[in-house]
Amino acid sequence: MRKMIASSVILGALTGGCLAQTTDDPSITACKSTGLLALQEKSKDISDLVIDMESVAMSKADTSVEDVPVKMVVLGEAYIARNGKTGTPDRFVCLLGDKGKVLLTFFTAK
Repeated sequence: MRKMIASSVILGALTGGCLAQTTDDPSITACKSTGLLALQEKSKDISDLVIDMESVAMSKADTSVEDVPVKMVVLGEAYIARNGKTGTPDRFVCLLGDKGKVLLTFFTAK
């Protein structure tokens, strides 16, 4: 048990700490809306994107990709609704830059 707690503390310190989040958090809203649009461009049968808020971890970042600053990383699980029906959750990563601009939203099956 001690090892698990110590690992959690170390992981939290290394990632810059996680922030509390709600469904109305601007970062979550931005990731969801741009992610849904990107998914719908690839497949017209996608009708909604439901983010599992219990799985979401948000970490402030102070890094860059090439010369593009990354200010926030959002990780979690999302249910992709196809024709109104959801299946198993997919994992997602969302990178946000200056002023909350979504730089990347990536989905992958477990």
